[in-house]
Amino acid sequence: MNALQVENLTKKYPKFTLDSVSFSLERGRIMGLIGKNGAGKSTTLKSILNLVRPDEGRIEILGLPCPERELECRQRTGVVPGGIDFYLDRRLSAVIAATRRFYRNWDGEACRRYLDEFGVDPAKRIRELSAGMRVKARIAMALSHRAELFLFDEPTSGLDPVSRDELLTLFRSLVKDGTRSILFSTHIISDLEKCADGITWIRDGRILASGEKSALLASFQHLRTPEDPAPLTLEEIMVRTERREFHV
Repeated sequence: MNALQVENLTKKYPKFTLDSVSFSLERGRIMGLIGKNGAGKSTTLKSILNLVRPDEGRIEILGLPCPERELECRQRTGVVPGGIDFYLDRRLSAVIAATRRFYRNWDGEACRRYLDEFGVDPAKRIRELSAGMRVKARIAMALSHRAELFLFDEPTSGLDPVSRDELLTLFRSLVKDGTRSILFSTHIISDLEKCADGITWIRDGRILASGEKSALLASFQHLRTPEDPAPLTLEEIMVRTERREFHV
């Protein structure tokens, strides 16, 4: 059973169409969701969360059909954006107290343990936490209701290199035992090269490629030129593909 299965996801807007997007994420894996601005990443994530109602397609989270069993899906999903952007003057402990009411499997002791492990002080106000600490706080809350699928939307955006590296190490540890999975949307492609197992690449609302990172990298090495001293990185492949598309 996959952690996430997306099949023929379609959403039509007046000036944009998410066109038959399909991909899957296995348990215990990290998949990077990439594409330039406007490619369809946000629409895909919002559709998975039922914040946008697709026109066509099927979504399963941990074997459960969504939105038919949305409540159970949400209980087992941890949504982790780049930071906590609300209640900035509230203490983290108050935000946690409000959040726990929505989850039947909330484990308060586990939450305290994760916050301590991540070095996050629940007595601080949200605005007093660094961007990296805000992400760690969201991860701690997701772990506290035993989430098995994590949806990360630009979680390392705006972080310094040291904080980003700490988070990437944490992401790898989350999936280590094979019970949790991560779908990770980001513009920082070098982060995915460090921690992702697979890549799903969306361009102009369609899947350009999806699969194991190593296989995807190998399939685009035809873009190399005699001047390239080494195999192309994922970032170099993205840049060259977009340049070829627009004949730059």
